Amino acid sequence: MLNQLLKLIKALNAETDPWQLSLAFVLAMIMGFTPLISLHNLLILLLALVIRVNLSGFILAFGFFTGIAYLLDPLFIRVGESLLLKPELRDLWTGLYQSDFWLLTHFNHNITLGSVVVSLSLALPLFFLFNWIIVNYRHHILAWVRSSHVVQVIKATKVFRLYETFSKVREAV
Repeated sequence: MLNQLLKLIKALNAETDPWQLSLAFVLAMIMGFTPLISLHNLLILLLALVIRVNLSGFILAFGFFTGIAYLLDPLFIRVGESLLLKPELRDLWTGLYQSDFWLLTHFNHNITLGSVVVSLSLALPLFFLFNWIIVNYRHHILAWVRSSHVVQVIKATKVFRLYETFSKVREAV
C-alpha cells in the first residue's frame, strides 16, 4: 500500500496529463461506490486497464471511495428504492428484467441501482474538480515545495544524487 502511495505521489508530481489521474479517480469512485461483484464494475475495471489511467491512483482511490460508500449507503438505498418504486417506471423495470442480461446487472437491487445512479451523476463534475485540483496543486503547492530551502538542501546531498542515479538505472532496466 505504501508503494502505491509513493507511485501516486510520483504521478502527481510528474508531467503526465492531469486527466489520467482525474479519470482514474472517477473510475475508482464509480467502482468504489457500487457493490464490488457486479457486471458494471467488470466493465469499469476493463476500461481502467484499456485507457491509460494511473493504476496506483485508481487502486488508492478505490479504497478511499469504498470507505466513503459505507457512509453513503442510506442515500444509495433511498435513490434506488425511489427509482424502483416509481409507478411510471414499472413497465420499464418489468421489460428489462424479462432479459437475462439485465438480471445480471442487479439493477433490481435498490442499493446497486442507487449507487450507480449517484456515482454516474457525480462522475463528470468530479472529473473536472479532480482535474482542477491536480493542476492547481502542481502550479502552486508543488512549485512552492520545489523552491523551498529544505528541498534545495536535500537535492544538493550526495545521497539524493545517488538515489536519482539508481532510479534512472532501475527505470532503464
